[in-house]
Amino acid sequence: MADLDHIDRVRSAVSDRAELPGMSLMEHLEELRKRLIRSVLFLLIGFAVAYFFHEQLYGIIQKPLDDLHIALNFTHPTDGLNLYLKTALLGGAILASPFILYQIWLFISPGLYQNEKRYVVPFMTATIGLFMAGAWFGYHWVLPGAIKVLVLDFGKRFHPILTIEDYTGFFLAVILGLGITFELPILIFFLSLFGIVDAKFLIKHIRYAILIIFLIAAIICPLPDPVSMCLFASPMLVLYLVGVGVAYFVHPARRKAKETTAA
Repeated sequence: MADLDHIDRVRSAVSDRAELPGMSLMEHLEELRKRLIRSVLFLLIGFAVAYFFHEQLYGIIQKPLDDLHIALNFTHPTDGLNLYLKTALLGGAILASPFILYQIWLFISPGLYQNEKRYVVPFMTATIGLFMAGAWFGYHWVLPGAIKVLVLDFGKRFHPILTIEDYTGFFLAVILGLGITFELPILIFFLSLFGIVDAKFLIKHIRYAILIIFLIAAIICPLPDPVSMCLFASPMLVLYLVGVGVAYFVHPARRKAKETTAA
């Protein structure tokens, strides 16, 4: 019965959205094309700025290895150039992220009510802040710990030869993986804003959420032991609970009830 009530609330929210002034399919595609072009331009500008500082950015990537006195090696003449390009691309994406996120918001804003459009600043601030928090957690805790355990502990009997390509892929997997997983409250924010989930639904199905979170942690965790997997899963569980609070405040039913009370 509770699931049927949730489905009815979702249908009601979707029906309310249908009453908003809409655009035709071609108008949506044209709007999408415009936002994509502008996002790519911002990314290119960010890439150009970041490449100007590519040596400093490389120093940031190299630091976890330098702290453990591990040298990087290359097997192909273009590996050094590829590392600088990937570093500049990542740095450029971070620099351009506020402008790209604003383009995303402009694309979805026609489907929002006027009072919902005020969420643009919290949305951009939280999205960038959560990604940077995930990247910081990966860079300062997960990456050094993973290298120490995998290279210096498990590989102590062997001579490590880390190539630029392998280390870059490992670095990006940890940093981007954690940065993206820290965006969980933003995902819940939009699902709740459009009436797809609410706080009650999220709490009721928390056991499934815990299972999914630990599965994701097992996939992205670079270390084989259960303790490290729990270290990955713990912040995601906290962020899920934060998402429950977000869902409580932004769900359409909650906001309608508040507006009715105020009236």
